Amino acid sequence: MIDALTLAVGLTALALAGWCGVAFSRDEPTKDWHFIGMAVVAVLTLVQLVIGVVCLGGGDRPAQGTAIFVAYLLGSAAAVPAAGFMSLAERTRWGSATVAAGAVILAVLEVRLYDIWGG
Repeated sequence: MIDALTLAVGLTALALAGWCGVAFSRDEPTKDWHFIGMAVVAVLTLVQLVIGVVCLGGGDRPAQGTAIFVAYLLGSAAAVPAAGFMSLAERTRWGSATVAAGAVILAVLEVRLYDIWGG
């Protein structure tokens, strides 16, 4: 795995969480620009997913098991899109809170992915 990509995903997820947290504190729902931020984070997680699968296909193995690594890769790729879809259902400030929570969860998943790979 690429440590810089894992760090980039984690930091952009935390930036998204802060951005949506500010929207929540201002009593604002998620706006179009929040969805653009979610798309950026989602693209980074998809790149990470592809690189992780390529590394596994190339013979590299995570220190703590392949199955758990793949499960965390899939979970990290789904965290922000799932929160984005849930925020569409809740068009109040709580939609912003949902995206912020999903982004924090993604950042935690990134730390765990780093640990699973053997970082």
